[in-house]
Amino acid sequence: MEGDVSAAAAAHYQPASPPRDACVYNSCYCEENIWKLCEYIKNHNQYPLEECYAVFISNERKMDYHVVLLHVSSGGQSFIYDLDTVLPFPCPFDTYVEDAFKSDEDIHPQFRRKFRVIRADSYLKNFASDRSHMKDSSGNWREPPPSYPCIETGDSKMNLNDFISMDPEVGWGAVYSLSEFVHRFGSQNY
Repeated sequence: MEGDVSAAAAAHYQPASPPRDACVYNSCYCEENIWKLCEYIKNHNQYPLEECYAVFISNERKMDYHVVLLHVSSGGQSFIYDLDTVLPFPCPFDTYVEDAFKSDEDIHPQFRRKFRVIRADSYLKNFASDRSHMKDSSGNWREPPPSYPCIETGDSKMNLNDFISMDPEVGWGAVYSLSEFVHRFGSQNY
């Protein structure tokens, strides 16, 4: 029965973004794709920006990272917007966590995923990337850059590492383990 309630809530949810294929998207630039999604939500005023978060997913070793958007809807259900998945767009939070993350039990502690959750308004205000992380040692692009200008702030042209870092003393937002993330943002009946 509880799953039916969740499915019904998802069925009545109006997405905060255009369809996936109409979103600004550049392969391998997930941090900028989500920044652009936050900008879209801010400019279209369908939902309060305070309900939305940029979520950096990485680990203590910063071996790899990914960025998604989390919408904690006032309707009680949270949704994940991930432009790089075959899962629905948007995807109900509990479905996304179950299908995308499975369990951390079989993963060595230093490689377990952590989640830096930053309010969308803070992300729009503070994030900056000069895209230098996407160039090889010869200065060639590993992947073609977006056609729009680099994202920068008055204070910074490049602070991506502060967002990828899973050190809670660095950067913006709060850092959660997988279980803390699920407890904080998942449905109560998860």
